[in-house]
Order: sequence, then structure tokens, then C-alpha cells
Amino acid sequence: MEKIVIMKFGGSSVGDVSKIKNVADKILAKKKAGYKIVVVVSAPGDTTDDLLKMAYDITKNPDDREMDVLLSTGEQISISLLSISIKVKGIDAISLTGSQVGILTTDSHTKAKIKEISSEKILLELAHNKIVIVAGFQGVTEDKTITTLGRGGSDLSAVALAAVLEAECEIYTDVEGIYTTDPRIVEKATKIDYISYDEILEMASLGAGVMHARAVEVGKKYGVVIHVRSTFTETEGTYIVEEDSAMEDVVVRGVVFDKNQVKISVLHIPDEPGVAASLFESLAKSEVNVDMIIQSTAENNKNNISFTIDKSDLAKAMIVVKVLEENGTKILYDDEVAKISIVGVGMKSHAAVASTMFKALADNEVNIHMISTSEIKVSCVIDFVKLEVAATAVHKVFGLDS
Repeated sequence: MEKIVIMKFGGSSVGDVSKIKNVADKILAKKKAGYKIVVVVSAPGDTTDDLLKMAYDITKNPDDREMDVLLSTGEQISISLLSISIKVKGIDAISLTGSQVGILTTDSHTKAKIKEISSEKILLELAHNKIVIVAGFQGVTEDKTITTLGRGGSDLSAVALAAVLEAECEIYTDVEGIYTTDPRIVEKATKIDYISYDEILEMASLGAGVMHARAVEVGKKYGVVIHVRSTFTETEGTYIVEEDSAMEDVVVRGVVFDKNQVKISVLHIPDEPGVAASLFESLAKSEVNVDMIIQSTAENNKNNISFTIDKSDLAKAMIVVKVLEENGTKILYDDEVAKISIVGVGMKSHAAVASTMFKALADNEVNIHMISTSEIKVSCVIDFVKLEVAATAVHKVFGLDS
């Protein structure tokens, strides 16, 4: 019996006609190898950004429903051109929108969640020996209103389809897999052969742009092995899999950093029950996502609280904390910081991981502002100018250099 494989191609892989033809050749090679093929594609190149710009040139607050209708057209360009490219080579193919497939979602426009996927239409077309090409990133509500799935939506579409069809899942991109760190920053970064769902989820949450967290969460829930690999080579990529005992032999799987951090310090805040709760409740109501938090005792029944947020939330956060200045509290912020983290399931069974990281930073004169830990990660906030030095040192000390 032929196996089904989901092949997902991002926008950079279908950015122009020559790239679309290359993708078609890759798909046909997979079909010749004996697979039934379901392809998921993103909008070509910068199409989504171009559509967003047109909408925001009209208004800074476009209607979410109409934005979904607009943005969903980008993927339709890709699926139709790819289907045409395959058909001219003598192989039958059919392009399907999310609605035509039966990807049913919630009605939360621009960030809908998948409720269920019907496999009937896809299986019917596969039975007719067609290559099925599905528009990623989109779905439809019960009343047939078009929705989009938000950032990383095409990856989510692919993994969800793999779960429903009990298929293999290959995510094609412009790099050869997932690396121990960003090779643009650390020259000796190496490709990872296998990584666990939990490790990649942690890396994604810490700022690594490798796979969207929602797609990995679906993969973990349904046991979908995800193969992240290059569109432009035949090299084996990185497999995202269930954790096994052998993975604990590798203490640190990767070094991740986030350049878009801001540290806000609230000084001389009253040392009273409920003060911190009120502060962070106000930030939450303003939809400011707080990352790391440290509270330290000052003097005269006063405390200092520092926390980090994404740079994009700075204006909203300052409106909230500025209110506290009326009570004699001093507000400081530092937008010249970055967060560096190490991730690895092996940390659970190895001691002295944090101290090894801290010593590597100290030996390279990198000062640590804040520290946060979990079972499989250690994060530090440092000066932005020290990021490259810090990443290189930490990558080396844990034996990740190529």
C-alpha cells in the first residue's frame, strides 16, 4: 500500500516561477518513489506582506474578517501555479482551498484554531491518482466564512493534515534543518539530526524561528514525526520526534537568543500584599506578555521589580507602569538587552549545567541581568552588545561547535 506524505513548502520555496518548477520536480520525484502526495503551500515570496501593506495603506485598523478574505488569496496563487506546473509534466493534480478540503475552524479571525479536518475529499482525489495541493494557513467556519490561522499557519495546516491522514510530514524550507544555534551569529553552528517536541517547543518560545509552536504541539499530541529539510538539496534534515532515553546523553541541544527584549524596572514599590498582582494584572489587561520577573528587597519596606517584555509591547507597558510614578515609584527601562538560552532534555539528568553556562559568560566578561530556568532550559538577560560573544562562548562550552 502506498504511503501518504505531506510536503509543505514555504513562501521562499515558491517565490517565483523557476522556484515553483523546482518544487514541482521535487514533488514528482517523491511520487516516483511510490508515495501518494499531499502538498501544502504558503503564499509566494512577499505576497502576504504586499497584501498587508495595501490594507494598511487604506486604514490602520482594517476589519479582521476582510483581512482573512484578503490574505487567503496569497495561498491560492501558489496552489494554482503549482498545480499548473505539475500538470504540464503529464501528471494529474488538483488545487484545493482550505474550504474545499474541509478544514473547519473557530471564528476567531486572523488567528483561528482548527476544530476538525475532513479527510474525505483528499482521499477521494488521491484514489484517482492525483497530487493534491492544499492552500495552507486557511480554513472555514461552519457558516462558510473564510478564516486564517495566524503566524505559522501553513506549518500548522501541514501537521494537522498529517495527523488526520496518518501521513509522514516533511516541512521544506530554505535551510537544511534545525541548527544548534543561528549560523549567522555563530559560525560553528551544526545541524541537529533529531530533536524532541519539548525541546523545539521551548526553543520556539524563546525566540528561535524554526517551527511554529502550534504546529509542534499538534505533532506531539498525535505523534506526527516532522522532518524539517531544504527545498534546494536532497540532504536529510532534522526530525522532530518523541523524546527517548538516548536524547538525555546530549546535555544541551541548542543555544537560542531573542534580540527583541526590553527590561523594565519598577523601583521603590511598596512592600505590601497585592501590589505586584495589581501591576501584572494591569499589564495583562493591556495585552502585554511578560517573560522573566525578578523581585528584590530594597529598604524601608520598599521593593524593586524588574521584568522583560517584547519590544513591540514597550509603549503599552510604559502607559501602565507610568501610573505608579504618582506614588513615588521610579521607572527605568533598558532596550539594549537580549535573552540567551540553552535548551536540552539532557539537563534533567545532568548537574552543573547552569553553573557551566554562567562561568562561560563570566570568562567572556558578559554580565547577567536576570536568570530564569525550567526543567529543560536556562535563560539569561544580557547586554545586547555582548550577544555574539555570549552565544559563541556558550555554544563552545557545551560541545556544540562543528
